[in-house]
Amino acid sequence: MSQKGIVIICNLDTRGEDIVFVKELIEQRGHEAIFLDFSMEEPPPFPGDIRTEDVAARGGLAIEVVREKYRSDRDTATNNQIKGASAILAELMAAGRVHGAIGIGGGTATLVATSVMKQLPFGFPKLMASPMAAHPAYIDQYVGTRDLTMHHTVLDIVKMNPLLKAQITNAVGAICGMVEMTLGQDFGLGEKPCVAISSFGFGEMAVQTAIGMLEDAGFTPIVCHAQGKGDRAMEEMIADGAFAGVLDICIGGVMEHLFKGNRDPGPDRLKAAAAAGIPQVLAPCGLDILSYGGRADMLEKTKDRVQYVQDKLRVQVRTTADELRAAADVIAERLNAARGEWTFLVPLKGWSSLDREGRPIYDPQADAAFVERLIAKLDEPERMKKVDLHLYTPEFARAAVDEFARLFALSKQSQGAVAQAA
Repeated sequence: MSQKGIVIICNLDTRGEDIVFVKELIEQRGHEAIFLDFSMEEPPPFPGDIRTEDVAARGGLAIEVVREKYRSDRDTATNNQIKGASAILAELMAAGRVHGAIGIGGGTATLVATSVMKQLPFGFPKLMASPMAAHPAYIDQYVGTRDLTMHHTVLDIVKMNPLLKAQITNAVGAICGMVEMTLGQDFGLGEKPCVAISSFGFGEMAVQTAIGMLEDAGFTPIVCHAQGKGDRAMEEMIADGAFAGVLDICIGGVMEHLFKGNRDPGPDRLKAAAAAGIPQVLAPCGLDILSYGGRADMLEKTKDRVQYVQDKLRVQVRTTADELRAAADVIAERLNAARGEWTFLVPLKGWSSLDREGRPIYDPQADAAFVERLIAKLDEPERMKKVDLHLYTPEFARAAVDEFARLFALSKQSQGAVAQAA
């Protein structure tokens, strides 16, 4: 077993004894343990391998200023240490010295360590051991959309005792196991081009069929659940370079963000692929509905519309022509900025399993308003293609995959021409 470097993101001023135990366990396993100390309150009892003075300076402030701010303006002090620690850890990774990261501590340590670890690439081992790991008010801020493992210690990280020792030992065992077994950033992207697929229950038949078709065509499909978190993570992973293209069948997150639905992925939907220049095929699944389950105010506000009730937490409300025009404006703006090949496929017989003739959600007039506005706003309207199919069919999956394969080939040709010219 080769030695790996594991950085311990910690505040030594309040966690000295417990953190030393972490380092000893890592070293007993045969790995290099690197203290990255971000202490903000007091001078630590001993210096870290990376001292808090250095972390502070990389963040832009002297450690004396950080300590003063910690008492009067904690947010500024904390953000400075996050910035400095992130920059230093990025350098350690680039030098090949670090293969995993672990944080152990309470509220402040968890905020700082997870903020730093969220900037690490997908597949890089990262673990936070904390009594805050199951706190419902904070867990989304700690983890967000990143592949960060939270170990719930239950007990506070204060004064070593037999129960706490067991939890810390488990946490260290977990991060050591990760770095010993991980594929890290080299997780097979070069074997076959990885293609992201946005997925959603009401478009599932097309997605599931497309998976096999993409595999047959020589791609590795990666399914991202478009429930808000999954499509937001997909955008971030596209920006990180994880995907060679995207089959974006379920783009309803654009609508959810505009009108505050439950599946809101944030303001950046459809931006990453456009900026990266990777080929993309888009379809309108999810634009036909808004998710307002569990929200009495929004359900009351939309009570005059068709509402499809799955259960009390999942209620889908039919979108209007005006809402669809607003979504078309946003989508056109982002596609007009795209650096790569793209096609928007519009299935004329319905956009989801709910949106078909004979079902209450079906509203071809509203759908037509979207298409009309999108054509008017696109710089290259010929890239929007109408197909006489329903989205929730294998036939639509075939059309989408064939179009993606065509765009991917065009993209490769363009890259080859640029390389030859250079």
